[in-house]
Amino acid sequence: MTAGRLEIALPAWLDGLVDWERRYEGDDERMRLAVTLARENVSRGAGGPFGAAIFDAAQGRLVAAGVNSVTRLGNSVLHAEIVAIMLAQHRVASFTLAAPGLARHELVTSCEPCAMCLGATLWSGVRRLVCGASRDDALALGFDEGPVFAESYAYLRSRGVEVRQGVLRAEAAAVLEAYRAQGGPIYNG
Repeated sequence: MTAGRLEIALPAWLDGLVDWERRYEGDDERMRLAVTLARENVSRGAGGPFGAAIFDAAQGRLVAAGVNSVTRLGNSVLHAEIVAIMLAQHRVASFTLAAPGLARHELVTSCEPCAMCLGATLWSGVRRLVCGASRDDALALGFDEGPVFAESYAYLRSRGVEVRQGVLRAEAAAVLEAYRAQGGPIYNG
């Protein structure tokens, strides 16, 4: 790497795991993908126990996928949601996923976002946020989720972002527990 240049790449195994041509129907199928990404990230020792995906909400087409890459790439902001947002905006060639002429996008994440990712969700242009495990599930491992409150979600809703929480929570929380069991580092606690 040279000064002034940063390359962010997904793990090589991700493309073999994701079906880019598939239509993902409904919240459960989309969440299963996010949880699978998180689980695979943990089982391969590639990073933290978080996965995220951005979909064309109406078509169910996967636009981008992200896994937590903080430890793998040595960068504190490379949470799964941030990686997915960056790759989605790159793919549609726009700094906002709400640009005129673009499909309505949604972010599906294996765990409720931390403060940074919640802010990025608002600014990204996604119109819907779907969460698996809860903030409390992440806090139980020792992750510091920052200043996220019920009012944070109310604010998102007031700005036109639909929010659904607790989708396949038990499956998503099991990935967090697997991370704890294998001794994964808590990198922001």
